[in-house]
Amino acid sequence: MMNTPEQRAASGPAFTPNEAVSFMVVTDSQDATDRYWHAIVGHGGSESDCGWCKDRWGHSWQITPQRLLDLVTSSDRNEAKRAFEAMMTMKKIDLAALEAAVAGH
Repeated sequence: MMNTPEQRAASGPAFTPNEAVSFMVVTDSQDATDRYWHAIVGHGGSESDCGWCKDRWGHSWQITPQRLLDLVTSSDRNEAKRAFEAMMTMKKIDLAALEAAVAGH
């Protein structure tokens, strides 16, 4: 998956995908975030909160801009708090809205 080796087992209907396992894609721009998001949600998937979505097979994905990670781990705790609170209101992460929230707008 995405040029990463993986191993799968045929487990049958007793084992279904859930949020205990997710794939995280760290993006470098809003365009990349949009591209991954729409590739998953736009092809039979569904939106979840805070940058999470599910593909049509039920696998969970986190489409996460690097900028979000930088902001929520900022040494400026007020900036980190505003970024986190903004993220909590989003489905797909919107970097412009995130930056506005961090700036206090």
